Amino acid sequence: MRIYLVVIDESPEASVALRFAARRAVKTGGAVEILALLPPPEFVQWGGVQATIEEEARLKAEGLVAAAAGTLVEESGLKPSITVRQGEARKVIREIIAQTPDIAALVLATAKSGAPGPLVSYFASSDGGLPVPLMIVPGGLDNEAIDRLS
Repeated sequence: MRIYLVVIDESPEASVALRFAARRAVKTGGAVEILALLPPPEFVQWGGVQATIEEEARLKAEGLVAAAAGTLVEESGLKPSITVRQGEARKVIREIIAQTPDIAALVLATAKSGAPGPLVSYFASSDGGLPVPLMIVPGGLDNEAIDRLS
């Protein structure tokens, strides 16, 4: 099965990428995997404080992914796979692609204006080569344009 991997965060471009991936998955008989990334742990002198910070980050990410998954199911009928991982984004994305041979593409969207974003910049560069296609969706597209293009 063709799986489209989407990295979700609080940015508007994440929802653009998710909508595009969902529409492609519906049209190709595929699926969507939503990835929420937790930043690598920072050293805090007091272990209890560090544990609380990490738990709050995890709960925030899980809430974000749950909301995105709910929107996806509501709009497209697809039930996505959900992954929440901690670590450096580029490394985690590469690991997930390596572990999941059905991933057909990494779907990212650019920012509406300004720089395209760190993941788009990295994976679109010569250093960021992937074993799957990188689909870059313009972040300024509205829902109708995304539906038409996907």
